[in-house]
Amino acid sequence: MHSHPLRRRAFRLLFTGRTLSMAGDAVIPVALALAIQQATDSAAALAVVLACAMIPKLLLLPMGGVVGDRFNARTVALTTDLVRCATQLFVGAELLSGQPHLAHLAVAEAIGGAAGAFAIPTSSPLVVGTVDGGDLLRANSLMGVAGSATRLGGPALGGLLVATAGPGWAFVLDGATFAASAALLAVITVARVPVPRSSVLSDLKEGWAEVRSRDWYWTSLIGHSTWNGAAAVLMTLGPGIAVHELGGKWVWVWTLQSGTVGLLLGSLLASRARPRRPVLVANMGLALYAVPLGLMALHAHVALIIAAYGLALAGLGFLSPVWETAVQSAVPAHALARVDSYDWLLSLAAMPIGYAVAPMAASAWGPGTPLAFAAGAVALTCLGTAAVPGVRRFTGSTGRTGPPTRAEASAPRAAPAP
Repeated sequence: MHSHPLRRRAFRLLFTGRTLSMAGDAVIPVALALAIQQATDSAAALAVVLACAMIPKLLLLPMGGVVGDRFNARTVALTTDLVRCATQLFVGAELLSGQPHLAHLAVAEAIGGAAGAFAIPTSSPLVVGTVDGGDLLRANSLMGVAGSATRLGGPALGGLLVATAGPGWAFVLDGATFAASAALLAVITVARVPVPRSSVLSDLKEGWAEVRSRDWYWTSLIGHSTWNGAAAVLMTLGPGIAVHELGGKWVWVWTLQSGTVGLLLGSLLASRARPRRPVLVANMGLALYAVPLGLMALHAHVALIIAAYGLALAGLGFLSPVWETAVQSAVPAHALARVDSYDWLLSLAAMPIGYAVAPMAASAWGPGTPLAFAAGAVALTCLGTAAVPGVRRFTGSTGRTGPPTRAEASAPRAAPAP
């Protein structure tokens, strides 16, 4: 019988810190968009700032995985929290000055994006290092619920801050949450598996070898990456269809809100469900995203689109903790950050492609065509994983589909981090 993860001091403090930083981050999209709009009255300027945040993150994610495995994940996460605290406070000060410089904002966001590349791969090692293996699913579900709840309330809080105090204070709040997260990380101990010293290139190759050696993993990543690309298509074309074809901007607002509620419900379901074939079931749930894409392409009834989007995001909310638990239980602890970095790299890289291709395809063939194509791609790649033997055989919480690999058998036991 396992105790609840929140009964463990280390995980409780980690959970509190991560929740605070997620809440701070959730107010930023609204604040950043309005701040750039007010300062420049240019959509292109916002695109530049967003690209400055995304490009360093994509380029540095594999290196972030190497660093996350080589060093104490707690130390890496603490350092990146402090860096992002500084960048968000700097942006807040620029905005509060009344004369923000676009170049300054772009550089600050680029630094924050680079720090994010090193922070993201530490998420799994931090959870694994603060809870027992039997508590992983519940711990990951708690993180998912917290993330969904902050997404639900974050935009409203961001809008309120912008309306009452100005967008600069939203960035100050985000910086403060990173400072609080760093303070909490500083007082916990995270177990870790030491990694033998080797070259950076060897570390990258070893991480990729861990990905390639698991057919259930890399084939699922194809589906997950396709999902993210399709989400970018919907985010690009959906607002225009809602406004011009389906009844107005509130259709889009309610669609997004139903998705946020679905995320929360899916995360809650994941904490209680114990599917015998977790990867297979989670990928089937992710395939539900094809439904709202197809309905939007057909200009279906608004109620159907809203309900379908909520159901599809419930599939995502269910997948996230189930997938993270499967990876954490199957991948050797000493390679976990590197494997996660490749996951994030493929997922995040698909989104700019979707953002770029969607308007061009819509201009050539109308918005229904790229939405229908995205629906078919999601259904094919997510449902198609059912044909992969490793996906079907992956059972239970241990993640075993056969005998342990050489790396798993020879991995040293976890030792408390200094």
